Amino acid sequence: SARFAEGARCTIFVEDPDRMYTGTIMPLKASGHAYGDEIDTHPIGWDEVEVRVDHRLSSAGDLAALGIQVGDFVALDATPEVTDSGFVVSRHLDGKAGVAAALAVAKAVIDGGIELPHKANLLVTIAEEVGHGASHGLGDEVAEMVSVDNAVCAPGQHSIEHGVTIPMADMTGPFDYHLTRRLCRLCSDAGIPYARDTFRWYRSDVAAAIEAGAGTRAALVAFGLDGSHGWERTELSSIYAVADLLGLWLRTPLTFARWDATPFGSLEDFPSSRQPAPEERWGRLDGEDEPLPATTED
Repeated sequence: SARFAEGARCTIFVEDPDRMYTGTIMPLKASGHAYGDEIDTHPIGWDEVEVRVDHRLSSAGDLAALGIQVGDFVALDATPEVTDSGFVVSRHLDGKAGVAAALAVAKAVIDGGIELPHKANLLVTIAEEVGHGASHGLGDEVAEMVSVDNAVCAPGQHSIEHGVTIPMADMTGPFDYHLTRRLCRLCSDAGIPYARDTFRWYRSDVAAAIEAGAGTRAALVAFGLDGSHGWERTELSSIYAVADLLGLWLRTPLTFARWDATPFGSLEDFPSSRQPAPEERWGRLDGEDEPLPATTED
């Protein structure tokens, strides 16, 4: 939102990799001494802001002389801050805090010489925000994919700031039933604080991967985040909790290891009657505890 861009310090990247320029994103009417109360009623929007470049400039020609052209990237400075109370306040935590958790887990596995029950790959994308982040880079052998992103801490949501949020669905549809509940069970058994939520205005790397044809179960784990895509804030405890869950998941056999051992299988062999969350198993209407058998009927 342009609301959060106003007043931000930024860096302009031009074609010459050895040159970059600093500036400030300003509303078109920025001076109270010049515009009076109009600065309080000025509209908010991307058409209402400009970059004040930190150079002596008076024309478009002056900008061109610096090498600034249409299409140059303007990057907002993150200005991160870690508070004594355990919060991280910054721009761009959406993504980067998740990368921090994933890299920490990968380092712990390598440094600790931990032998995983299956092969694992770490994929860091740079295009999730424009919709095609994980549309490539996943091999056919990938059976489970867990994306790490931010939770939505806001009124009307169930996300938490101090632990893990496991989204059940976002705007593209539900996440994998079995894998999602497996992650919930891992949190419950290990005492990791977690909550379930659904996101209405949200899309992750999972959607890009599935839409690109990835034949994998896919789920999402999220660190708590307030003010997403603005001045964002998370808790260190939430990042730690996400890392704990990722570490547990990596050290746990696949949800359906025998089924995933081969590229294809018959429907009769699919373990649909065995759920990772026993309390959610279907029961017989006559009161018997035995779960209903799997069926292959259409």
